[in-house]
Amino acid sequence: MSFTVLIPARLGSTRLPNKPLADIGGAPMVVRVAQRVLSLRTLTGKVRVVVAADSTEIVTACQAHGIECLLTRNDHPSGSDRLAEACHILGLTDDEIVVNVQGDEPLMDPALVSQVAKLLIDQPQASMSTAAHAIDAMADFANPNVVKVVLDAKGLALYFSRAPIPHARDKPDSLPQPAPLRHIGIYGYRVGFLRQFPTLSQAPFEISESLEQLRALWHGHRIAVHICQHAPGPGVDTLEDLERVRRLFVA
Repeated sequence: MSFTVLIPARLGSTRLPNKPLADIGGAPMVVRVAQRVLSLRTLTGKVRVVVAADSTEIVTACQAHGIECLLTRNDHPSGSDRLAEACHILGLTDDEIVVNVQGDEPLMDPALVSQVAKLLIDQPQASMSTAAHAIDAMADFANPNVVKVVLDAKGLALYFSRAPIPHARDKPDSLPQPAPLRHIGIYGYRVGFLRQFPTLSQAPFEISESLEQLRALWHGHRIAVHICQHAPGPGVDTLEDLERVRRLFVA
């Protein structure tokens, strides 16, 4: 199995300015993400890891640590547009697979990255792949910041929502059984679909839910979902998140 991991990174975070360059254990956060994913090469030697940056500052930081990085436009409306440009710059063919790992996930499990890529080999009908894990707390189930996903019998997504789905009609104050699933924000793509995705019109419920992956379902594409046994390590959105990750990080 061979695939490319793309790590989009931009300086314009509103909650944590210059987030990709935040220091974690003596190196910028985006470098730590790339280093973590590069450990996949102990499992398979056919993984290419590339940071897709929006600024020369990020490119310089990556090059200083031996991380492959390319400069993309700084006016992309979404991460998928940045990834599509990166695929064009890299000359990837439509049948190749890329996995999008966010540049603020320095504790990402490399094995999960590999599993998300493998799904697109195992599920040829799917244009995208992602991951989820079981929810075990009512507070998370009810939290609109926790995105839920419901699957069909083949492990393909039926719908993603911020609402508590599926609803347990007879026990509305209890978690439904089997356990509901929390979506994890990691995506695999077939390059041909990724090039097409930014040109697709937005879905009405994509706008309502503010969930970009619903656009794929709206246009008839399938999304395969890997079920994890455990939640992934925390990402970084705020200064408090950054301090927590610094405490957990082991170089």
